[in-house]
Amino acid sequence: MPMKRLLGYFLRGLVITTPAAVTAYVCWKVFQIVDGWLGIRIPGVGFAVTIALITLAGFLGSTILTRGLIGLLDQLLERLPFVRLLYTATKDLLNAFVGEKRRFEVPVFVSLTSGADSPRLLGFITQSTLAAMGHAEHVAVYCPHSYNFSGQLVVVPRAQVQQVDAQSSEFMAFVVSGGVTDIPMPETKAVAP
Repeated sequence: MPMKRLLGYFLRGLVITTPAAVTAYVCWKVFQIVDGWLGIRIPGVGFAVTIALITLAGFLGSTILTRGLIGLLDQLLERLPFVRLLYTATKDLLNAFVGEKRRFEVPVFVSLTSGADSPRLLGFITQSTLAAMGHAEHVAVYCPHSYNFSGQLVVVPRAQVQQVDAQSSEFMAFVVSGGVTDIPMPETKAVAP
């Protein structure tokens, strides 16, 4: 068997096994860390207890009695200088992805220069108008970086943004993977005011 063919098999095996191995390793480490926090020596039990406690907090946060307590806690934490910054940023970020005030629901193409052939960024509208800043005809678009948990916020005229008819989760996977993930990219349409 030629060496080139063996190398091809090795590389294909690497592509097959590496994602599964990395995922298993990360999950195992998360289990170990969470179990360590709770001091439970049975693997996975601490993780299950943490999931149950978070779900219980979500249930209690949905009742009328605890909403007032959560509101008081919000007010208290928003008065402390450094804590306010950290608490508000974390809360807003989580709400943007999974909360009641989701912000990454409108995937768009953004042209930073005029012209049909200009390069485009991929992003999500986070504010549909910036009238409060004196720019009513502009929108805020968050453009995630590929292979990274960071991004860039750009403010552009609404006319330079085209909405993409795609599921936001698939669109985010496409952007974060650097365009490697296959998703259908249907036609675009102008963003409504």
